[in-house]
Amino acid sequence: MASHRSPHAGYQRHQPEQTALYAIVEQRFPKFCADLAGREATLPSFVTHEFHDYLRCGLLEHGFIRVKCNGCRHEHLVACSCKCRGFCRGRPARPAAPDA
Repeated sequence: MASHRSPHAGYQRHQPEQTALYAIVEQRFPKFCADLAGREATLPSFVTHEFHDYLRCGLLEHGFIRVKCNGCRHEHLVACSCKCRGFCRGRPARPAAPDA
């Protein structure tokens, strides 16, 4: 007989909006970009995208999937991650390739 593990026991959303890094980026990145624009300078687009994606990562309002346990029928929501490799904790960095 198969045992069913409670789905809500193993998953917890990483809640990036609760971190100091998120607060700093959310508060200061727009002003930083405005200051650059005032000096007629810009960041490379990949950098801007990384920051914008980071601010949306792991937040239910920006996308999620509903997961249901077939055993107990419990449901919970899993927030989508940004898939960025920079400073986002939603996606761990890949290990470096071994030397050939």
